[in-house]
Amino acid sequence: MMRNIIFSSLLLIFSVSFLSAQDSLATSNFIEDEFDNLIESSNNYQGYKVVDYDALIELRDNTKRHVQELKNELQEEQSTISSQNEEIENLENQLAETQEDLQRVNEEKDAIKFLGMPFSKGSYMALMWGIVGILILALLFFIYKFKNSNATTKEARHRLNETEKEFDAYRAKALEKEQRLGRMLQDEKNKAKE
Repeated sequence: MMRNIIFSSLLLIFSVSFLSAQDSLATSNFIEDEFDNLIESSNNYQGYKVVDYDALIELRDNTKRHVQELKNELQEEQSTISSQNEEIENLENQLAETQEDLQRVNEEKDAIKFLGMPFSKGSYMALMWGIVGILILALLFFIYKFKNSNATTKEARHRLNETEKEFDAYRAKALEKEQRLGRMLQDEKNKAKE
């Protein structure tokens, strides 16, 4: 959009310059025509041209008027050029500001706030994938620890069951031995009583 405005301004400057060049050519032709008319309307006297005084004064006044008009036109053109230069400078400043705003907006668009700190999208993605990687490693570590603990627990239960079976067997043997000893004692008591 700014480029269109600058292009339009430059086109306006060139067209004004072109038109003023044509106008100056037309006025210079006008003065030349007046001189030609004065020369043609003058009389010849002994190889000299006799010019009517009033026509000469009129030519002088017309020439002064045209020179003044040209000066006025030149001043107008210069003020137009100055105002257009100012406008171009203003537009260039606006363009620079707009480009700065665009760059800032692009940076803000590319930035992501995480935990109150701004990150670029690349940094944010790297951080997120880093966190995911750490969590996956932690999960794998805990799965490994769980499997080891589970295997240890299963082995401990298995040993406990074997120990309980051995203990039950020992208790049964001890009970049997105690009963046998109790019977033997009773038999001995009975023999001693007899």
